[in-house]
Amino acid sequence: MAQSAIAGISFLCEDAVMEELRVKRMRSGAKLPSQPYARDAGYDLYAAEAVELPPQERREIPTGLAFELPEGHVGLIWDKSGLAARHGLTVLGGVIDAGYRGEVLVCLVNTGSEPHAFAVGDKVAQLLVQKIALPAIVEVDELSDSERGERGFGSSGKN
Repeated sequence: MAQSAIAGISFLCEDAVMEELRVKRMRSGAKLPSQPYARDAGYDLYAAEAVELPPQERREIPTGLAFELPEGHVGLIWDKSGLAARHGLTVLGGVIDAGYRGEVLVCLVNTGSEPHAFAVGDKVAQLLVQKIALPAIVEVDELSDSERGERGFGSSGKN
């Protein structure tokens, strides 16, 4: 995967067409997303201001960035596994629609027992860009049968 220094972040789509993720700094000094390893699925997102996150509370952490996602794609904000495992920090929400052009905020909740401080430039989450299907909605009187049917949570058993 290649990265463009000015226009945005480039990535390969399933159909092998090079796409760009255009990024605009909304705040001076905001850090552009980065991909630590070439085969990583996501791009790291960084705090654009210092934020203290007390235990059992949530905060919106500004990234200082706005994105122009390619048509037919969505940006999904996911946890950083190290922050989740070591500190109990997890993302709430996290869908960036292709038409949204405002600053991206990362909503984090601290499920841990200790406060967590983010300094400017600290990693807060990761952004995955995925191709999406947008099928037409069709109301029907009946749905086709399936093996699972209407069995919900826990339907596949414990083991």
